[in-house]
Formats: sequence, structure tokens, C-alpha cells
Amino acid sequence: MRRRSPGLVLSTVRYLSRTDVHTFAFSVAANAILSFFPFVVLMMTVIRRVFHSRVMYEIVLQLLRDYLPAGQDFVIRNLNSMVNSRQRVQVASLLILLVTSSGIFLPLEVALNRIWRFEKNRSYLGNQLISLALAFACGALALTSIALTAGPVSFMEFLLRGYGTTFIRMMGFLMMKLFGIAASIAIFFLIYWVLPNGKVPARVVLPTAIIMGLLSEALKYAYILALPWLNFQEVYGPFALSVTMMFWAFLSGLLLLAGAHLSAEEHLRNTL
Repeated sequence: MRRRSPGLVLSTVRYLSRTDVHTFAFSVAANAILSFFPFVVLMMTVIRRVFHSRVMYEIVLQLLRDYLPAGQDFVIRNLNSMVNSRQRVQVASLLILLVTSSGIFLPLEVALNRIWRFEKNRSYLGNQLISLALAFACGALALTSIALTAGPVSFMEFLLRGYGTTFIRMMGFLMMKLFGIAASIAIFFLIYWVLPNGKVPARVVLPTAIIMGLLSEALKYAYILALPWLNFQEVYGPFALSVTMMFWAFLSGLLLLAGAHLSAEEHLRNTL
């Protein structure tokens, strides 16, 4: 294993330098940006109108402040306006989400099938069904992580009755990070395990999902630190926020594909 590691890393670097990989990553990034806002609007609407939980709603806002690389206040202000608007906005969000979620998983399936050397892709209808299932699973994982954070926070607020606000916020942030990273790892695992059109051993992709989930968190902070040097504002002006999020989604797509390639290459080499 150790002697093969340098070869696996070099193979992954070569893989990431291929033009088709960048094409897949850009396609995933574009559709991820298109689906991100409808997804968040629906989640915030469900929390407000179904769960009626102030704490869960505040945790979503805190997640946005933590996970968005830039423009957090601008995005949150506009999302709040959309959630407070009429019902037809949420209906439109649902319809857009159904379309764009398939746009994320369609190129991803093709890329993962090539990585695992599966000859056939699913039919268009088959991909749509698996895409909807994965989109629902990702939403359920996100809501679960928020609820798991909100429960203890609500209990501490009730217990302390207005005291220890700083302590509650600190504990809430730490729990949010813990459950958020766990949800990210679960999403990586589901994509690696379920999306390819073939049998992928769960034990092979689980360690990779854990590593990629942790690396995605580190990559986010590295990207935020690099933003002043990238200086998108000077080049793109009013479109800087969109470009910032697009480039972040592109890097995340490359990270996901890199993890898939590492796990597949290691498994295929070990089975030879």
C-alpha cells in the first residue's frame, strides 16, 4: 500500500490534468450553482413553515455564513426575502431544483463510470430517478444535521434561560461543524457508492469519503484565504460573487473526482 501511494498520487494528478475531467467539473459546478439557491430556499421554507423552529432557521443562516466563501450577508438577505415572499416562489424553487439536480448527477455519473471502467451509463430516465433519490437524500442529511445541532442548542437555551449566550453560541458552532462535516462525508459516500452504474464496494469508498469530507473543509478555508490574491472583484466587478461561488464549486467537483479516482485505482490495482 505504502509503495503504491506515490504512484496513486501521480496517477491522480495526471487524471486531474485531463480536459474531460475539467469539463465534467465545470458542468457539475454550473448546475450546483443553479440548484444551490432553490435548495436553500426550500430548506428554509420547510424549517419555517413545517418545523416552526427559530433555532433551526438560525443554524441554517450560520451554516451559510460559514460555508459560503464570500458575500454571506448579501446572499442571506436575499434568501430571507425569497422565503418571506409568496408561495409561488417556493413552487418555482422546487421545479428548478428538480431540473438542476439531474444536471449535477448526469455528468458525475458519466465521470464515475469512466473512473470505475463501467462500460454503460444509465438511461436518461434511470439517471433522472437516481438523481432525484440522491437529491432527496442530500436534503434529508442536511436537515438531519441541522436538527441534531438545534436540539441541544434549544435545550441549553431553555436550561440557562438567557444566560451564557456566548457559551451557547460557541457550543452551537462546534456542533454545527461536527454534524455538518458528518453530513458532507455521508454525501460523498452516497455519490461514490450509489451513482456509478455498477457495483462499487462500500468498504472501498467509505475511507475516501471520510478523507474527502475533511479535505473539503480544509480546501474551503484555503480558498477563502486565497480570495484576496485572486481579486475577482477587480476583474469581474458586480459578477464577482457569482464567479467566486462558481470557482469554489469547480474546485469541489475536482476534489470529488480526485477522491473517486484514488479509491477506484487503489481497488483495481489490489484486485489485479
